[in-house]
Amino acid sequence: MRDILVTLLVIGGLPAILFQPYIGVLMWSWIGYMNPHRLSWGFAVDFPFAQIIAIVTLVALLFSREPKRIPWTRETIVLSLFILWMLVTTFFALSSELAWLQMEKVAKIQLMTYVTMMLMYTRHRLNMLVWVIVFSLGFFGVKGGVFTILSGGGERVLGPRGTFIEGNNEIGLALIMLIPLMRYLQLQVVKRWHWWLLTVSMFLTAVAVLGTHSRGALIGLAAMSLFMLFKSRKKMLVMVVLAIMVPIGLSVMPQSWFDRMKTIQTYEEDESMQGRFDAWRFAYETALQRPAVGGGYFVFYGKTDAHSIYFEVLGEHGFVGLFLFLLLMLLTWRSGTWVRIKTADEPEMRWANDLTSMLQVSMIGYAVSGAGLGLAYFDFYYHLIALMVLTRVIVTRQLAEKEGKSPADTVPLGTGTAIPSPASPGS
Repeated sequence: MRDILVTLLVIGGLPAILFQPYIGVLMWSWIGYMNPHRLSWGFAVDFPFAQIIAIVTLVALLFSREPKRIPWTRETIVLSLFILWMLVTTFFALSSELAWLQMEKVAKIQLMTYVTMMLMYTRHRLNMLVWVIVFSLGFFGVKGGVFTILSGGGERVLGPRGTFIEGNNEIGLALIMLIPLMRYLQLQVVKRWHWWLLTVSMFLTAVAVLGTHSRGALIGLAAMSLFMLFKSRKKMLVMVVLAIMVPIGLSVMPQSWFDRMKTIQTYEEDESMQGRFDAWRFAYETALQRPAVGGGYFVFYGKTDAHSIYFEVLGEHGFVGLFLFLLLMLLTWRSGTWVRIKTADEPEMRWANDLTSMLQVSMIGYAVSGAGLGLAYFDFYYHLIALMVLTRVIVTRQLAEKEGKSPADTVPLGTGTAIPSPASPGS
């Protein structure tokens, strides 16, 4: 029954994509993050729904009257260089056949990242994308939180099988990155019951993070919470909520959970942590031997995991790849800071201030938890970058219009001219 339902929803949405290509981005995100077909048991489990949606979206974009321009900002240029460098390292990969399979997978993700930046160019569309991401991943957050409470925290929360977030560490990272987006939506809603629904969802999602039994997720959750408090425009409210929810959430967890978390302090005696050190040492030594190109994708083949987004990139793409990866992160963060400064005294742009603040909080969760987890090519992270780029472009355009200037006068690399005004078709 689930197979038929998912299939009907996807097929039923294809005509809408042909008329409004941006709907394809929303549907692709729903399939990619929620993986509803993975929750079934029949033919839909391995059916290429995401590929079909992507193809239809590209065809619709080709024939659409909407502008077909990529916002060429510092971030998108560095991202392009990073992708090109990953292609170069694949040519020199130590595991050539496996590397090309991974390159194909990464290329598909990045293609849709650029399609997102081409189509989701208004505030309304950005908000719809955030809602889809929150709904899709929030399903596992709420479900995992309820499961953790009912099981007394004795069982681990896992993600949908056969996906990026299948493992407990991976789903923990995704949920940490999700909570700030829930907070952004909470700041935007008008109806009181929407506010309470998001509040409960945030709490259950945080409990689900604890329920993963992931030590890296716990550290990431703590870092994310502190930055959320720092970035929030309602710090006292957030502080009170955290003071209430943290003890409640911890009270759900069994003693075995606390015993496991205590091993963070005795990492030198922990076998799992030593395995991480071995993987990091291997990545560093590989980069020293092949400093420019690294070992290519699947250089960690035979090991359990790279156990770090940073060492994953270093081992697979060398010091050049790591530099581009870190530069992309830095530039994205700086764009968020630029938007926050420019919109601080602009009430009509408060939404942009809130969104970029929470995107930065989400990035902190990724940067901290990702230090112990190999998810360098996680599509959620690159969607955050796309959201940040588009928010800056929209704010730049609005500020330029307010001052009677051309957007190209205020934004480097012509980003202001790449995005149409809200009066364009399909806005």
